Amino acid sequence: MVKEELYITVPSVFRCPISLDVMKSPVSLCTGVTYDRSSIQKWLESGHDTCPATMQVLPSKDFIPNLTLHRLINLWIQSSTLRPGSNSPRLLPATPPAISEVQAKLLMEKVERESCDDSLSKVAEFVSCCEENRKFVARFDGFVEVIAGVLKRKCVEIKALETAVRILDLILSENGVTEGLNKLILKSNQESKFLSAIVLILQHGSLNSKIKSVRVLDSLALDSESKRRISDSQDLISILLQLLKTNNNGSLNDAVTSILTTISITRSIRSRLIENGIVEILSNSLTEKSLKLLATLSTCSEGRSAISSEPKCAAAIVEKLLKVSKRGTEDAVTVLWSTCCLSKEEKVKEAVVKGNGVTKILVIMQREGEGNVKMMCRDLVKALRAVCKDWCLGSYETKTTHIRPC
Repeated sequence: MVKEELYITVPSVFRCPISLDVMKSPVSLCTGVTYDRSSIQKWLESGHDTCPATMQVLPSKDFIPNLTLHRLINLWIQSSTLRPGSNSPRLLPATPPAISEVQAKLLMEKVERESCDDSLSKVAEFVSCCEENRKFVARFDGFVEVIAGVLKRKCVEIKALETAVRILDLILSENGVTEGLNKLILKSNQESKFLSAIVLILQHGSLNSKIKSVRVLDSLALDSESKRRISDSQDLISILLQLLKTNNNGSLNDAVTSILTTISITRSIRSRLIENGIVEILSNSLTEKSLKLLATLSTCSEGRSAISSEPKCAAAIVEKLLKVSKRGTEDAVTVLWSTCCLSKEEKVKEAVVKGNGVTKILVIMQREGEGNVKMMCRDLVKALRAVCKDWCLGSYETKTTHIRPC
């Protein structure tokens, strides 16, 4: 027979404001706040001269035993204990947040002083627990700055860097965090230290850490200046391209492709990506993220030329035409329109026709409402007519035509 366990809720007044555990030896400061002796001794011995709960400066660091509270705690423990021979009751954990403001301040100081993975891991565990904890950390004054500061220091262990990135990735969606990080890192002329830490993680970190670090970086690229600062890092761009070439993980590749799309706002960065073979890399494993980057690259003549010169690219895009989302379809059509209609690349036209692309473009035309995608499809149909030797749909625009499913 399974024994039932007894759980007891601890009165909040019995818990130490620092440790959140039931106090064994409650003592009171001159501010009137009571703490467990061992916890307040550690606080004072670490050089603090304030009351942890109120942050008032202490005129005296002396404390006196709170005998009344000690007696009440002992009575409560005795009344909560079962008769001899039976199981002891279990104490319910504290209700969220499971970390006090005092503990948060202590952790902040330790992380700021040492950047040790032990303290960072405690924060990461707390933050990953629930949404309320993430909101608590995001609102706590100075906490995000301390975590971000780990990534701007020299000689920090890779494990600590990974944990810091994990924490930031967990709280990015909280109100004001992304903007705050952007200001702290990319607008403070300290981005080189931060980007060096990201490169280190991308080179030596775990797969999950690599994904999270790229995601954090992408979220910080909020404006043109931020994107330019990120794209100016030669080492970062090189390692991102290397990851795309050698990595087979879809999540990491999508994250890398996304950040490359985000920062490709100038012709110079687009040209650099093209020179480093980005079109060939994307053509080997085409995803919706890849289509978006290709659409961005097709806005310049070098991009359109590279797409035309890559034998697999146009065929891969046509193959994806009816298999992606509405946004993916728009990106795919944009690439084909740019190469077939703007640059009039004959190689691309032939690849589109050979891959049954004309029929797919007509299907997209029929299902799209009036807009840019339908306009580009019409232009593509006109541009591809000359290539379609056996095409009998020359009068498509003036009569209804049945299109068989692909």
